Amino acid sequence: MKIKTYKPQTLWKLNCTLGEGTLWVKEHNSIYFVDIKKKKIFSLNLRTKKKKTFKVNKEIGFLSHVKKNIFILGLQGEIRIQNLKTKKIINTIPIESDIKFNRINDGKTDPIGNLWFGTMDNLERKIEKGSLYKLDKNLKLNKIDKNYRITNGPAFIDQYNFYHTDSSKKKIYKIKIDKKNKIQSKKIFKTFSKSDGSPDGMTLDNKKNLWVAHFHGACVSVFNNKAKLIHRIQFEAKNITNCTFGGLNNNELFVTSARKGMNSAELRKYRYSGSLFSVKTNSKGLLQKKFILVDEKKRSLL
Repeated sequence: MKIKTYKPQTLWKLNCTLGEGTLWVKEHNSIYFVDIKKKKIFSLNLRTKKKKTFKVNKEIGFLSHVKKNIFILGLQGEIRIQNLKTKKIINTIPIESDIKFNRINDGKTDPIGNLWFGTMDNLERKIEKGSLYKLDKNLKLNKIDKNYRITNGPAFIDQYNFYHTDSSKKKIYKIKIDKKNKIQSKKIFKTFSKSDGSPDGMTLDNKKNLWVAHFHGACVSVFNNKAKLIHRIQFEAKNITNCTFGGLNNNELFVTSARKGMNSAELRKYRYSGSLFSVKTNSKGLLQKKFILVDEKKRSLL
């Protein structure tokens, strides 16, 4: 099937400094996303058109759904389980408190409900202090990989195979792990050229094609499992940061963007930078799993 996409629609005109972390929550009929630098979470209900903004006290890279109004948040130096409605903090796990300028960046759940996320140097220096982590259903933290500059993704093919990115190195990796969380293979899937910008957030459709946001590239590219470019969507925003499928039939792509680092000429040219977009497609996505807690003691707090 040849991929078809319609012209991107500006769903929410915003001036996000660093829009990120797209998450479709089916039972809320809402798309959630964040502005890392402004420490905000946004939600838009597609049915009612109601918009909500939640403020947090730290830079936030992503959020994943647990149940009802409870989410797991990837914050600077901390993974936090919190009720967004009541603001009650249910649990917190410190992350890399020994690395002064690191923060959590992108994160996703895998097909069985474990949480994966990466860290990075918040000053974006060319140092390899970023790592990839897996938080399992008992809230046990495993470090899976290290020596990243800017982590992005991951996007899961299945429980043991996934794509993960180092945006600063312009590389998307294909990684295989075993049941003990050890890396069995790590290969370069795709390297971006300078004119492509940098690979940022990404998602998979149900044919296992990889949809990748281009930071500095004003587009989302679709690659098949052989890393061949099979489709591209252009945007009126220079820094495309993250994308996920959702909507009633899971055939709508939601896309965030950023104004970070843009000069006045670029902002005039790409006047919707910082906004949330939606793109109708003939493709269907893979729904992101909820983060699943199996620890009875922890679960009873939810």
